[in-house]
Amino acid sequence: MAPLHRTVVLAALGIGAVQLLRSLRTQPSYSFYDKSVVITGGSRGLGLVMARQLAAEGANLTLMARDPHEVARAAQELADLPIQVLSIAGDVRNQVEAQQMIDAAMQRFGRVDVLINNAGVIQTGPIEHMTVEDFREALAVHTMGPLYTMLAAVPYMRRQGGGRIVNICSIGGKVAVPHMAPYVTSKHALAGLSAGMRAELAKDNIRVMTVFPGLMRTGSHMNALFKGRHAQEFTWFSVLDSLPLVSIDARRAASLILEACQRGDAQVTISVAANVLALINALVPNVMADALKLMNQFLPDPTDASGDITQTGWESRSPLAPSLLTRLSDEATKENNGLAGRMAVR
Repeated sequence: MAPLHRTVVLAALGIGAVQLLRSLRTQPSYSFYDKSVVITGGSRGLGLVMARQLAAEGANLTLMARDPHEVARAAQELADLPIQVLSIAGDVRNQVEAQQMIDAAMQRFGRVDVLINNAGVIQTGPIEHMTVEDFREALAVHTMGPLYTMLAAVPYMRRQGGGRIVNICSIGGKVAVPHMAPYVTSKHALAGLSAGMRAELAKDNIRVMTVFPGLMRTGSHMNALFKGRHAQEFTWFSVLDSLPLVSIDARRAASLILEACQRGDAQVTISVAANVLALINALVPNVMADALKLMNQFLPDPTDASGDITQTGWESRSPLAPSLLTRLSDEATKENNGLAGRMAVR
């Protein structure tokens, strides 16, 4: 059997084994009812989808996001439910503001049972157009932000006898997808930070989980940041983000994440595609490296100095995006408060 075919077979068998083990697991006993849950990046996308599901289970929520209008809009959506929602406009890149968020949740609800580090920024484009500042931005949001919130929450969790922390990483924290160098750098760093915290906080009954999602139809593509040939970069990213066989519905992803949190899992990889990539990368890293080099050859080439400018998805639209090819993700943008980002381009 050829090496590549053997790898595919092993990956398929591995995924099948994972699915079987999941089916044999007992139902989670941990309940979110009346728990105090903090979600960063909770104003739209995956954060908002998780907030809806947690609210439906009776959790009291603290939602934090940079844009005050977005986070207020998210809180208003949940206002009719029999729960309490605290909305905070703040930036996890700022340690003082991260501490203030946790302090505010403690003051309002008396405890922090679950912390979900979900805030994120997606930067896409050739390495030739990425700057040191792009890497600093990604690390500030994806690595230092979760560090700040964990440092703020852990003392409270220790005093109350335990807690749970969910760090939303990415398959980019395991596999270095081309044209996303700042993103994958920061997500690899978050994976290490999360694993280190998990090992050291277990003695305090604080369970830390790392989530490795693949592409999710959250609507985030419209508010992602693009460099290089903006329209082309936006097109390939948006089309892949919308394909059912490649990406996963945000509601399904949120359910899997919250179920894994209830079980107290150390880590979870979301979507079949992401599991296959992770398994191939672990079993035959050289094959994965060759595949990623091949993928890079099909992505847009660098361009002139105009490619150094950062544009959002809203500013990078093309004849193919939005289109029928991106319909599922475009619908998610409308459903998950992503339209608000058009009015708050950062």
